[in-house]
Amino acid sequence: MNFIRTDIPDVLIIEPAVHGDERGYFIETFRADKLEAFLGYTINFCQDNESKSSKGVLRGLHYQLSPAAQTKLVRVIQGSVLDVAVDIRKGSPTFGRHVAIELSEKNKRQMLIPRGFAHGFVVLEDDTVFAYKVDNYYSPECDRGIAFDDESLSIDWRLSKDALNLSAKDKTQPLLKDTNDLFEYGVNYYA
Repeated sequence: MNFIRTDIPDVLIIEPAVHGDERGYFIETFRADKLEAFLGYTINFCQDNESKSSKGVLRGLHYQLSPAAQTKLVRVIQGSVLDVAVDIRKGSPTFGRHVAIELSEKNKRQMLIPRGFAHGFVVLEDDTVFAYKVDNYYSPECDRGIAFDDESLSIDWRLSKDALNLSAKDKTQPLLKDTNDLFEYGVNYYA
């Protein structure tokens, strides 16, 4: 496995080694020992989730506050997405900046989104299957979001706004500047 720090160093791209031949391929999609050795801290994933979506579906930008904050390890099994992580840690030198990476069944890349980041993705192909691990269970009380089209974030979702398909919840999320429900930079949310 190859771990790559992005422009926001806490967000990682993970490239698994693909072992393939004419019969197909094999990859290790997760190795706790290697990930934790690279990070220097432990992540205890407790739940796996999967969604299937059509082209144009946009899910996000979502996050959960403490004590239910989540780290996510995301990947695409079939199809492709543009995956986005936004730094929402007040006081961070990268506050309000984002990382956007294409994840696909072809490139087999994964992205690790730590606690303190909002996450979302837009589906680039029909019948895309998106899978992810989380290290905390879903909590409706702690569930929050930010507007996907917040101009201050400057996210290029690659599809025109009229081609996007959003949930009612995601159509009404607040702008980053209008929410006080954020994280503090420098706080250890893994303690």
